[in-house]
Amino acid sequence: GNPELPTAVNITWSSINFKTILQWQPKPSGYFYTVEIHGQISDTRKKCILTTETECDVTDALRNIKETYTAHILSVTSSGIDNFEEPPFATSEKFTPYNQTVLGKPEIQNYTQKGSKLDVVFQDPLTPYTFPNGSFQSIRDIFQRDLEYKLYYWKDQSSGKKDVTTKSHKFEVSVDSTINYCFYIQGIIPSRRENRNGQESTVLCTSVGRNILDEYGAEVFIIIAVIAIAVITLAIVLSVILCKRKKAKAAREKEPLNGV
Repeated sequence: GNPELPTAVNITWSSINFKTILQWQPKPSGYFYTVEIHGQISDTRKKCILTTETECDVTDALRNIKETYTAHILSVTSSGIDNFEEPPFATSEKFTPYNQTVLGKPEIQNYTQKGSKLDVVFQDPLTPYTFPNGSFQSIRDIFQRDLEYKLYYWKDQSSGKKDVTTKSHKFEVSVDSTINYCFYIQGIIPSRRENRNGQESTVLCTSVGRNILDEYGAEVFIIIAVIAIAVITLAIVLSVILCKRKKAKAAREKEPLNGV
């Protein structure tokens, strides 16, 4: 081999919705890397041959998603790739896509709050893998009954959360018809020991029944109340002053003229 060539370190798998990137260090100088993906039953696949990068998209080499893989990061010279001698390499930890890929953010398509019902419709994240007709498979197509979603919801400007679970694309929950609610969705694989919870969707809030108090908070009402009290007080004081002046004027008019 070529023992003087440095080998890769800090090898990590990064996978979201089955799109899987292999990363490592250091940046090569005077040599190259080639990635080999070794499965338990699959043929060895070479990826990112003679690359100077320190990451490699290995998604299409992991199509048997329930198989467990290891990656060999070979350190090679441009001429050494065809030699019969085995180049120095580093080995990654094992990776099983079905158990370890992270579930991405669900996309909320529509939501309504009518009366005491909050309805939320969402869409599964897509994967890089396709059906024979070319359309992309979703994570539901792959995980099927292993996949469920959880809706977390709470009263706007409150910290108390509630949650419900579904295996469909829709949530319907009972809420207070006079109060706005905020919510987000998260995919879950209950059978997993690790990476059970996926990424959280964007937080959205309803606007049914929203009033000035919801928009600006109680501080504005306190200010308005103080101003109103000040105006009322001023009006009362002015009224009292004007009333006293009128009485004084009337009293003066009733007094007899001096010298008459």
